[in-house]
Amino acid sequence: MPDDSPARERIIAGAMSGTSADGVDVAITRIIGRGTSMTAQLLHHHHRSYDAATRSEIFAFRGGEASANLARLAELGRTISLTYATTINEALAASRLSAADLAAVAAHGQTLYHAPPNTIQWFDPSLVAAEVGCPVVSDFRRADLAAGGQGAPLVPFADYVLFRHPQLSRALINIGGIANVTLLHGEWPLERTLAFDTGPGNCISDYLCRTRDPHGPGYDVGGQRAMRGRVIMALAERVLLHNYFRQPPPKSTDGPDMIRIFEKSLAEETRPHPLDDLLATACWITVGSVTHAIKSVWGAMTDEAIVSGGGAKNEMIFTWLRDSCDSLARTDDLGIPADAKEALAFALLAAATLDGEPSNVPSVTGAKRAVVLGSITPSPSPSGRGLG
Repeated sequence: MPDDSPARERIIAGAMSGTSADGVDVAITRIIGRGTSMTAQLLHHHHRSYDAATRSEIFAFRGGEASANLARLAELGRTISLTYATTINEALAASRLSAADLAAVAAHGQTLYHAPPNTIQWFDPSLVAAEVGCPVVSDFRRADLAAGGQGAPLVPFADYVLFRHPQLSRALINIGGIANVTLLHGEWPLERTLAFDTGPGNCISDYLCRTRDPHGPGYDVGGQRAMRGRVIMALAERVLLHNYFRQPPPKSTDGPDMIRIFEKSLAEETRPHPLDDLLATACWITVGSVTHAIKSVWGAMTDEAIVSGGGAKNEMIFTWLRDSCDSLARTDDLGIPADAKEALAFALLAAATLDGEPSNVPSVTGAKRAVVLGSITPSPSPSGRGLG
């Protein structure tokens, strides 16, 4: 029988691949307690990049280029799932742990499409359960969507558990392919937490690098090229006039939508622009949409802002955020590597699933009610662990 004591302890491998499709991050996490009283300790973070062919295939489907080919779609799901399994097993080996030490794997899967109420998080939990040898908790969005929510953002539950402060208001800014923000007030319970997708994170910048520098790394390493560029202010302002940025929460979006908005605005330019200038403009749009969103909902910037995700490593984005915030830190400064934060968040979500605890936040997603998220796939091996 499950141990329902408040001091319950288990290890969960949180696994995440974001909309930037750079690969899989695994956070081996020790979790104590249940509900919003949980505490989490990161034991090990491990990353495995997708190979170039897999990354290209993901973007082909996300851009609608290959959506009719079911054989390719099925093969991509297997490749993604095997990459997850390999990354998890590598993380366990590096931690000197085995599948028998895990209560579960928590796996978000790869977002191929998200336009509520429809979503595709491509992933085969049975294959991962077989390859790793323990139960898998996955498909976290659908229960919230079924309750009338956006199915996103999902991490505010974990943000509340990990980062709430009794006296300070905090903005947790995650900049992956899409940027999202969680707003925490020291005195507010989880039910009053605010969070939503603010708009593009790295998706426009990555798209520009993939399409205009196809032999390059596929992204602007450290924001170095953006730092050499100049913002095309008319283009940035045209993008930020789009209705999405004025729409009140709850709201969520996806990379292809943001790229289409950018491309439509770029088409109105009367002359071509160098890539460095376009990348600087993409960073400006990201920061502008984040800060505008916080101020429009909160009335001002929060006491502290804490940034995570790949965008935390982009010095152009970080510098402009710092100029807009009274206090800005990376989650690394609070003991959680920026690259590991979302994988760790899914470990906490899976712990809530195993405990039967709701972990969506209706004030965030717009759902009609709080619901237990995720589906549980048991270990197929008789010797495997049970359900926590």
